[in-house]
Amino acid sequence: MTARSAGPIRRAAQRFAMNRQALLGLAILAPILTCVVTYDLWWGFGPNDIDLLSINRGPTAAHPMGSDGVGRDVLARLMQGGRTSLMVAVISVAISTAIGFLVGAFAAFGGKFADAGLMRFVDLAMTLPPVIFLLVLASIAGTGIGPTIIVIALLSWPVLSRMVRARLLELRERDFVVAAKGMGAGVPHLLLRHGLPNCIDIIVVYATLQVANAILLEAGLSFLGLGIAPPESSWGNMLNAARSGTVLEQYPWQWMFPGGALVVTVLAINFIGDGLRDAFDPRSGLN
Repeated sequence: MTARSAGPIRRAAQRFAMNRQALLGLAILAPILTCVVTYDLWWGFGPNDIDLLSINRGPTAAHPMGSDGVGRDVLARLMQGGRTSLMVAVISVAISTAIGFLVGAFAAFGGKFADAGLMRFVDLAMTLPPVIFLLVLASIAGTGIGPTIIVIALLSWPVLSRMVRARLLELRERDFVVAAKGMGAGVPHLLLRHGLPNCIDIIVVYATLQVANAILLEAGLSFLGLGIAPPESSWGNMLNAARSGTVLEQYPWQWMFPGGALVVTVLAINFIGDGLRDAFDPRSGLN
């Protein structure tokens, strides 16, 4: 099958496979995901195991990334922190994606009054200062994995809702949608049968890029003490624990490894997201 006669998904996959930056992102992200998911199968230390003989000790054979101020293995906490940060990011993005899609779709298909009411609500959500709104939500919800997921999810959906609404406003005027309405199809049928398949490219690109943003939001909240609370490990609270001047100067392995993992992971996800955006763009062609 030629590229011209291939379906849209196959054409997008072909464009993605020719994007070197996106493939680099995949090559970086895949081993990171493998390590954080399986580390307890191949590493002997747990994230909260304490070795009193290795407090603030640099990288050794027993602790390749050193240990922290209470003798915990930095590598184990790095792997568990990555698992926690990625889990929070993926779940919060899944929730915010569902909210954004439903709000945008109901605004497009629900009629004039539903559209006006929902869009004014979206406008209100988007006018709130994001940093202040984030801190207020975090202080109300408290610390922990669940509250952090809720805070990030509630902050992230308005942009997607506008994108979905814009796509579906054009879609609802097409003949097959008008015909479905004429045959008595309700809003749920229109959303599942026509709305979701025609928004899948927007959702995939948004969700991928938003995962990187959610990782940074979680790290920022945990660094400020409003996200994942110790003894649970995340990259953000590992950086928070290493923020003192003494640690920064004398024990750099305690912040260097989580900081580096955070930067590399976010860059890899952004590379993949940019590649997906280019792949789904109908104006981009195969070279």
